Amino acid sequence: MGAGKLFIRDVHIGSPDSAPEHICVAGGVVRQPDAFPESEADMVIDARGAVAIPGLVDVHVHFREPGFEYKETIRSGSIAAAAGGFTSVCTMPNLKPAPDSMPNLRRQLDIIDADAAIEVLPYATITKSRLGAETIDYDALAPYVCGFSDDGSGIDDDDVMLRAMTLIARTGKVLAEHCEVKALLDGGCIHKGSFASSHNLPGICSESEWREVERNIRLAEKTGCRLHICHVSTKESVELIRGGKRRGVDVTAETAAHYIAFCEDDMTDDGRFKMNPPLRGADDRQALIQGLQDGTIDCIASDHAPHAPHEKNLGLRRSAMGVSGIELSLPAIYSFAVASGLISFQRMIELMAINPRRIFGIKGGLGTGHRADIALVDFDREFTVDAANLLSAGKVTPFLGTRLNGAVLATIAGGNIVYCNSSFSKQVKGK
Repeated sequence: MGAGKLFIRDVHIGSPDSAPEHICVAGGVVRQPDAFPESEADMVIDARGAVAIPGLVDVHVHFREPGFEYKETIRSGSIAAAAGGFTSVCTMPNLKPAPDSMPNLRRQLDIIDADAAIEVLPYATITKSRLGAETIDYDALAPYVCGFSDDGSGIDDDDVMLRAMTLIARTGKVLAEHCEVKALLDGGCIHKGSFASSHNLPGICSESEWREVERNIRLAEKTGCRLHICHVSTKESVELIRGGKRRGVDVTAETAAHYIAFCEDDMTDDGRFKMNPPLRGADDRQALIQGLQDGTIDCIASDHAPHAPHEKNLGLRRSAMGVSGIELSLPAIYSFAVASGLISFQRMIELMAINPRRIFGIKGGLGTGHRADIALVDFDREFTVDAANLLSAGKVTPFLGTRLNGAVLATIAGGNIVYCNSSFSKQVKGK
């Protein structure tokens, strides 16, 4: 639903504790609160009881297209993102073909232009075909991408990573790295901890992640490359990132809601608990929480990685790595981190909207003069996660059956209403 002039009435702006105010949007831009009267609006939203927050930004999603459309498409993924309060997402490049050249990237950009419900910003690869061996033409692709990543695969060769960082640094773009030493994986399917031992399952050691985090921070310090560490899961990685920041290295990091909500103690032998990196120990979870609190971790990203049902119903040993999460990231962080007192409401907004925009140069927000990217949320509304209610093509998530607080009522991207909860639609009136 589009609106020339949009008037949002009686909404709490930026915090549940703020006094109700009005928001005026015209030409896709947030205007002064008194820019025009309600009577002149083309569309009016009665937002009593709702909180307006900046549209969320997820810097790590998998929309699977082109190449794996049976798992998710740019259309279904972006609709699910809108339902989660997101107005911009960055899509990972483990696609077919991989976006390692302009012709391959153009296939993805054309689909985005035709089908995306919100702003979808692709990553290009770091290496050709994501094989970790041959660097690509970063200068040619840089104007069209949010950054460079080989997500799903670590880059083992130090010389290849050094060359990539040196060249990417010249573009000013972010290198977002999936840190994983292949030689240390040992065929593991979950964290090498108590659950793996008691269930006789092969484990993935923490060193497989932190060893490459250590190497990448060292190379970023040498080259000046803007390094972003994806889906941090171990206590050692948190400490290495903290140390890099103290030394002035241009390093940022993300973790995901499932690493904050769960650890290996919460698992059952079910594919909904299988992702890469895996759920770690309780001490790792606590270190991640401390990283959110002290600024070591900059972003919450969903690592939304949908799969078809037949790929996820094979137990921990045989199921595909990855879970869906973009529709649940906000209520999960609110429920497990904000409502529980681990972080403030404003810190959540920094992690999910402000910092991702700053790091990746993404527009939009709530402030006057900004592109009108806004989510309206009822943080008092409780719901139980049901796969049937998820809009993503991927329905498998560790949050199934969990009670969460924080229902997204409507999402506005560039001044257009791109999602409206059915229970809220009667509060949206157009001429």
